[in-house]
Amino acid sequence: MVGVDGTGRAAAVDRAQLADFLRRSRARLTPADVGLPPGARRRTPGLRREEVAQLAGMSTDHYTRLEQARGSRPSRQMLAAVARGLRLGDDERDHLFHLAGEEPPRAGRGAGAHVRPGLLLILDRLTDTPAQVLADCGDVLAQNALSRALSGDAAARAGDGRNIVWRFFAEPDGRALIPPEDRAHVARRSVADLRATLARRPDDARVAGLVRRLRARSAEFAALWEEHDVAVRRREVKRFVHPVVGLLELDCEVLLNPEHDQRLVVYTARPGSESHERLELLRVVGLQRLTG
Repeated sequence: MVGVDGTGRAAAVDRAQLADFLRRSRARLTPADVGLPPGARRRTPGLRREEVAQLAGMSTDHYTRLEQARGSRPSRQMLAAVARGLRLGDDERDHLFHLAGEEPPRAGRGAGAHVRPGLLLILDRLTDTPAQVLADCGDVLAQNALSRALSGDAAARAGDGRNIVWRFFAEPDGRALIPPEDRAHVARRSVADLRATLARRPDDARVAGLVRRLRARSAEFAALWEEHDVAVRRREVKRFVHPVVGLLELDCEVLLNPEHDQRLVVYTARPGSESHERLELLRVVGLQRLTG
């Protein structure tokens, strides 16, 4: 969707102001603000361009072009990703879209949704346990470093590939981390939670479209959907088989925002347990990959 002005014409991109706003927003952040290690001594304040690109799930070259007021017109998905990477509040996010000649999102719940600043603030401070922000339909909106080390970088995937329900039912490797004996339970819980979401917002095109595509793609999903089970995802114990550290048994806590359309999901291991030791190993491995 291209932004339009009051006459219906495509709105122009203010490249100079957009570039200036991005540079100043980046300069206000420190690695500690976004849960990144401090790294080597910095000659200038703020995050590096490659760090913002990493947080936004985009290439450093693409982000650099935006800051240098060159390159192609940024897409709405790219703008949403940059807003998340720079931890912009709602007003700042809207300003970013306006500078790019786009209308700000009005009610985003899909993969390009703007994460509540409060949820991002908490997420950035969770450095020793996997955590992610999910839309209630299953789209991964933001992850911390340990979440990426556990389940991969969702920002690197396109379209429905960022949705945990879609990946589980529709992609060959979508359930590789789940022990085979747990998959039937995970499948049933995922479908029941998605049905509860659709019941809350029956006119939401994103949710309805996701359900329609899943029913067409997966016979297993379609059969479970017909059972009409409903259950909002809450606290549970989940097990993962990680290719590097092995089996992890983690307590999964789900924190809902007041509108219930975004969730902060946090995984913890009991202190002293084998899973706790393996989670610490995963943190070390993930940090080495991040700074290597």
